[in-house]
Amino acid sequence: MENTSFSISINTSREQVWNTLWHDETFQDWASIIDEGTYKKGDLKEGSEMEFISSVNGYGVTSKVEKLRPQEYVLFRHRADTQESGQLARDDEWTGGSESYTLTEQGDGTLLVLTMDIPKEQEETFADRIPKALERIKWLAEKAD
Repeated sequence: MENTSFSISINTSREQVWNTLWHDETFQDWASIIDEGTYKKGDLKEGSEMEFISSVNGYGVTSKVEKLRPQEYVLFRHRADTQESGQLARDDEWTGGSESYTLTEQGDGTLLVLTMDIPKEQEETFADRIPKALERIKWLAEKAD
C-alpha cells in the first residue's frame, strides 16, 4: 500500500467541517464520490468499530477508531475487508491500512488533510476521486455555514 495525503482549505469552522464529514446525510453525499452508495455503520468513538459499505456493490471495510479528538483528528485502522454488506470476508485489499482526517484552523477557515494507505492497484482511481470528494466536502461545509 502507498501512504498518500490530500488536502483542501475550507472557508468555515473546524466544527462545520467535522459535522460535514460525519453527519450521515453529508457523509453519504461526499463518500459516494469515492465509492458509489457508501454509508457507515457504528459509533464514531475511540476504540469502537465502524463499517464503511457500498450499498451498490456490497463491498466494504470494517475499521477500528484508533484515535479520536473530535473536530480535530480521527484515525481509522482497517481491520477487515467485507462483501455482502459486511456479512462475508473478502480479499484483504485494505486490511491493515489506515485512514486519518486532520482538521487545523487556518485563518478564518479550516485545512482538512486526508491521509490514507491506498492499495497499488487503486492508486489511479483514488488520485482522481479523492480530490473530487474533498471539493464536495468543501462545498457542503461552506453551504451549511
